[in-house]
Amino acid sequence: MAVASEDYYEALGVPRDASAEDIRRAYRRLARQYHPDVNKEPGAEDRFKQISEAYEVLRDEEKRRRYDRLGASWRAQEPPGGASRARNGGGGGFRDVRVDFGGSDFEGGDFGDIFDSFFSRGSRRGGEGFSMRGSDQEAVLELSLEEAARGGKRTLSFDDGRSFEVEIPPGVRDGQVIRLAGQGSPGTGGGATGDLMLRVRLRPHPRFRVEGRDLYVDLPVAPWEAALGATVPVPTLDGEAKVSVPAGSSCGRRLRLRGQGLPASEGGTPGNLYAVIQIQVPKRLTKAEREAFERLRKASKFDPRKGR
Repeated sequence: MAVASEDYYEALGVPRDASAEDIRRAYRRLARQYHPDVNKEPGAEDRFKQISEAYEVLRDEEKRRRYDRLGASWRAQEPPGGASRARNGGGGGFRDVRVDFGGSDFEGGDFGDIFDSFFSRGSRRGGEGFSMRGSDQEAVLELSLEEAARGGKRTLSFDDGRSFEVEIPPGVRDGQVIRLAGQGSPGTGGGATGDLMLRVRLRPHPRFRVEGRDLYVDLPVAPWEAALGATVPVPTLDGEAKVSVPAGSSCGRRLRLRGQGLPASEGGTPGNLYAVIQIQVPKRLTKAEREAFERLRKASKFDPRKGR
């Protein structure tokens, strides 16, 4: 059933000045709703053909211009061989296709390329059923910073009774996706099972801040350690290390511990650990401390506000 006599914009439910992105999103939404393997109501297949033909025309700039200018008679000026592969053959049966309605999005390319990306040719002939790939599923995998750095195996259980053992690569980062092939929604009509996408979410750490593969940690030092220099302990993901505080260090100075950040996956370069100096003073001074600070105040000519 062709829709040459119908309004393509109306078929997709978009205004005539709709952007290419608006048209693409409208088509995808309607394709999900009316695909014959999803919608068994009478007329669903004809509706699917209508929106498919409308999208075929409106997504193509040249065809859209001809349609806007000529309306229903636009095909009279269509170049020879210009019919899209998505149109029906003479037998009247809908094209044998497999649809992926998972997390992917329609991107550029011609209309046939879009169908090649999401549809695969089945073995059935005109008018028979369809094979549809199961949709991909997504779940959040929460990890502590130590678990992300260490990696290893972890067993996941879901509300539907499924359980998987997942191999977590060392150094996995926040937002990274781990794909479990064939563990998503089951297909229909013999279609392949979708994938399960595990999106990593790192839990906030009470001590470390994460930027890419680098870690940051506050390093409290006493005023005399910052002024005179010292060797002090600094926490790491594996325990503790020693770092030299140079004499004359100010608050906010970063001391780098090379390679002590998150490990790199697949043999890359590990991140660094940065100890950020935070000069701390006693909240309550002893008598001896107060006298020492008084002597320092009288002896010192240092003005931290000079020139500001």
